[in-house]
Amino acid sequence: MLTDPRLLLLSPGDTVFVLRDQIEPGETVWVEGIAVSFAEHLGLGHKIARLAVPEGGQVIKYGAPIGRATQTIASGDHVHLHNLRSDYTPTYALEGKA
Repeated sequence: MLTDPRLLLLSPGDTVFVLRDQIEPGETVWVEGIAVSFAEHLGLGHKIARLAVPEGGQVIKYGAPIGRATQTIASGDHVHLHNLRSDYTPTYALEGKA
């Protein structure tokens, strides 16, 4: 499948890609054959959904669960504090940090 080379898959079972570069607002990115564009700037290390994750479903990175979806996450969505609750760090400890 066609995937932008800026998206890094860390482990075959991961539900997210990790950005190895930046994405500018309005830029189109291919995520496993799906064209996606973002309204905001996304920086190095941000996560993009490789697979859809239902609300309450686990988000997998490095082959391990890193948190749960607080809402349905579609393939190609930006995965961050607005739709992910960490299983390890309380969200209130992350507020105000990007």
